[in-house]
Amino acid sequence: MKPADSSVPLHPLLAERWSPRALDPDTELTDKQFLALFEAARWAPSWGNTQPARFLAGRRGDETFEKLHGTLSRGNHGWASNAGALILGVARRTNDEGEQLPYGEYGLGLAVENLVLQAAAEGLVAHQMAGFDGQAAREAFDVPEGYEPLVVIAVGAQGDAAELPDRLGEKENAPRSRMELDRIVFSRAWNEPTF
Repeated sequence: MKPADSSVPLHPLLAERWSPRALDPDTELTDKQFLALFEAARWAPSWGNTQPARFLAGRRGDETFEKLHGTLSRGNHGWASNAGALILGVARRTNDEGEQLPYGEYGLGLAVENLVLQAAAEGLVAHQMAGFDGQAAREAFDVPEGYEPLVVIAVGAQGDAAELPDRLGEKENAPRSRMELDRIVFSRAWNEPTF
C-alpha cells in the first residue's frame, strides 16, 4: 500500500486507494465482489438522475475479458492480463428521444469512482485506463450510437511489482504524488490560494 500523504486525515478508503499495475494473476473475483462493484456504481449520483453510466465487464478467461484486453494499448496490454476483471465504462450521451444528455462523462466518472472505492473496500485494487481503442471496443460489443466508451478499468488483487517490466516497476515503486492543495482550491480569485 501507498497511503496518501494528506494535510488532514482522510478516510482509509480514500487514503489507501491507488492504481497499481502489478496485479496477482492467480486472484479471481468472487461473484459477490464482482456484483458489489456494479451495485456501488449503480448508486452513484448523476445529473437529473439520468444515470448515464453503463458497463461491459468480463472476468479473466471469459470472452468479454479477452475482447476488452484486445482493445488495450501496447502499454496496458501486458500488465492488464493479470487483472481478475476488465470493465469498459460507457457514458450514455442521448436520451430515448435522441436529445443530448448533459454531463454524461461526469456521471460515468462518479459511477467509476464508486466502483473503484468499492473495489478497495473489497480488498482489491483498480486501475483506470484511457489507453484503449474506443472504436475497437464499440465494434467488438456493438455499442450503439448515443453511447461513448470512455475508460477501461482493471480490477484485481495487488501483485508483486518485481514482476513488471523495469519502466513500469519504477513507476509502481515511486512515491505517490499530487499537486499541492493550495494549487487546486482558490477563494476570491483564480490564483489566490484559500489555504
